[in-house]
Amino acid sequence: MSRSNRADGEATRGRILEVAGEFLASKGLADTTSKEIAERAGVNMASINYHFGSRGGLYKAVLAEAHRRLIDRDDLDRLFASNLPAHRKLHGLIGFLVDGGAGAARWPIMVLGRELLSPSPHLASLQQEEIFPKLRIILPVLHEISTIPADDPVLWRCLPCVVAPCIMTVLLSRAKPGLDEVSGPMSREDLIDHLCRYAIGGLEAIGRAHGNEA
Repeated sequence: MSRSNRADGEATRGRILEVAGEFLASKGLADTTSKEIAERAGVNMASINYHFGSRGGLYKAVLAEAHRRLIDRDDLDRLFASNLPAHRKLHGLIGFLVDGGAGAARWPIMVLGRELLSPSPHLASLQQEEIFPKLRIILPVLHEISTIPADDPVLWRCLPCVVAPCIMTVLLSRAKPGLDEVSGPMSREDLIDHLCRYAIGGLEAIGRAHGNEA
């Protein structure tokens, strides 16, 4: 395959992903058809099958792309391999989540929200290929802040307690009427600082309680 043909193929694949993401965010998996995705993307059905294998393959790819846009593995690797203290790494992580959820395209966070609220058979693949590998990168920092042993199941329970408030805050901020209309406007840095203090306070409190139980 020539370089131009390969570039054209990548552009077509990206266009299909973008259109599919928008449809899936607004209508959900059950009410989204491959036909309408193909028509909006300006391709035929064979093109979807060529790039993704099937409707299910397309949905799986949309989920993976949505998660990568929310939080990218390479960004995580660079941040958590740095010499920053644990609190600053957590601050950076929350910054990734806020920026990823507040991006120009709304569909990634909406698609992931739909999948988590009404799981499909593809959630297991998303967990194994995107979610769990990223969580394993994050765990050592939560261990350092909370002092809970890295192999303790309690530490895993802390993960959604850190991530979920970030996602929900971004979702509520993008709603109409938005969270800002109730709580007042907040800059990006103020929001990240607020969420980071909340997360650190929770981690330290759980760590103290867990230590007392031991």
